[in-house]
Amino acid sequence: MTLTDQSTQVRPGEELDATVIDPYLKAHIAGLSGTPRISQFPGGASNLTYLVQYPEREFVLRRPPFGHKAKSAHDMGREFRILNQLNSGFPYCPKAYVHCTDESLIGGEFYVMDRVKGIILRSDLPPELGLDAERTEALCKSFIERMVELHHVDYNTCGLGDLGKPEGYVQRQIEGWSSRYEKALTPDAPRWEKVIAWLREKMPADHPKPAIVHNDYRFDNVILDAENPMRIIGVLDWEMTTIGDPLMDLGNTLAYWIEATDPAPMQMMRRQPSNAPGMLTRQQFVDYYAKCAGISIDNYDFYYTYGLFRLAGIVQQIYYRFYHGQTQDKRFAQFIHMNKLLEHMSLQVIATSSL
Repeated sequence: MTLTDQSTQVRPGEELDATVIDPYLKAHIAGLSGTPRISQFPGGASNLTYLVQYPEREFVLRRPPFGHKAKSAHDMGREFRILNQLNSGFPYCPKAYVHCTDESLIGGEFYVMDRVKGIILRSDLPPELGLDAERTEALCKSFIERMVELHHVDYNTCGLGDLGKPEGYVQRQIEGWSSRYEKALTPDAPRWEKVIAWLREKMPADHPKPAIVHNDYRFDNVILDAENPMRIIGVLDWEMTTIGDPLMDLGNTLAYWIEATDPAPMQMMRRQPSNAPGMLTRQQFVDYYAKCAGISIDNYDFYYTYGLFRLAGIVQQIYYRFYHGQTQDKRFAQFIHMNKLLEHMSLQVIATSSL
């Protein structure tokens, strides 16, 4: 059994035509020969990700999903630029080669980057890795350290100073996700009114040191070295990256962080091995982040609740496409239940918060 991330057969309705892709890539990337084999990575629920295999090289092709897309989402050119410019300050970004703006080619923009071959952790730690609690804790801390490293990148030196507007970032996120959630409502979706009102009331000032925020930093967006699984060699999915408040980015990551003592309904939405023996709890995660970043975080309830609400917004946008028949991916049928669970989790945090 291989532990490296594997592609599978392309889902119906999401096929790519190799006879169209092949001449385009050969015209833009030197040294390619033969006919490519195209398969699809099954993970992810936003942009579609394909493996394009030539006899001598492998690439990853990313394109937006089919159907309704939120305004400003799935900007292929922006993600292409981030990969190429951020790599000088954060060497975990894959190298990107070409960005195609001609939507007539495959029905949407796309870009092509190097395939970073390694292990991507999903719901559980593979037993083959042989990670005991001590090594799992070390891996968890390395994961946090890379996040802190990203938040300390000098984005001006990387030429990304215009990537976002840090002033007013916290308020824009709350108002922006409130608006996006409203536009993606379906008749069966919760309205989140109490949570939104609480976030508006408890909104803190922007962090004094803005940073590059990944906005989707979790274990299944991190690549581990197949020869040394304790070593992170790549970070993926930069489509939502901007400049803003690093603690809001921390809140996004905490929203995915299901710990061992969380109740069964929360365990059912877990997508990474954050419950494994040795993994830090959410509070320990925050404490270690604060230690590495050299800051204090006295109360993370606001950032965690924001992360849960934002995750619900993403989930609902995807469910909206399924509800209206714009995607046939059956995974998305259950997203309405995840949305309702996220609201319940948020209300529990609010009920016990000292803010």
